[in-house]
Amino acid sequence: MSRIPTPATIAAAPAAAQPLLEAVKKQLGSAPNLFRITATSPAALEGYLSLNGALAKGALDAATRERIALAVAEVNGCRYCLAAHTYLGKNVAKLGDAEIAANRNGRSSDPKADAAVSFARKVTLDRGAVTDADFARVRGAGYSDAEIVEIVAHVALNTLTNYINEVFGTEVDFPAVPVSQAA
Repeated sequence: MSRIPTPATIAAAPAAAQPLLEAVKKQLGSAPNLFRITATSPAALEGYLSLNGALAKGALDAATRERIALAVAEVNGCRYCLAAHTYLGKNVAKLGDAEIAANRNGRSSDPKADAAVSFARKVTLDRGAVTDADFARVRGAGYSDAEIVEIVAHVALNTLTNYINEVFGTEVDFPAVPVSQAA
């Protein structure tokens, strides 16, 4: 059970958040609990949606973004985000079960994606204190400076949602998956 009330409907959310939630519903077909609980602070919801929208226009493809989200959620032990990104990974990014399992462990069967996911996991585990060798590996895999900035931004974005869900105990409204190795 959530530590704070999750608005049951878009209409029950603060007025300033309602148009944002309507936009989420239009895009996803519903307004999942993460968005409705974040709507408790319309400013927080707007900030999250703005960064998410900007990064969606970046250089990293949807599959890489989902891979990063899975790795970060696993490190942070976020049950909600693991469920949501497993669902999105399968149904939107078209990742297979083996790839999702690898991503949760900070790996990928795709060599270039492996460098990004491994780097994202390292950034999360070490709270940004990566080594020159870590940086050289992701750059050596072919990622530009801009793409590396985006990888770090995706770590931050996903950490934000992981923390919101864990702090407030957001009720999982996606098919549940177990947390296998919370750091």
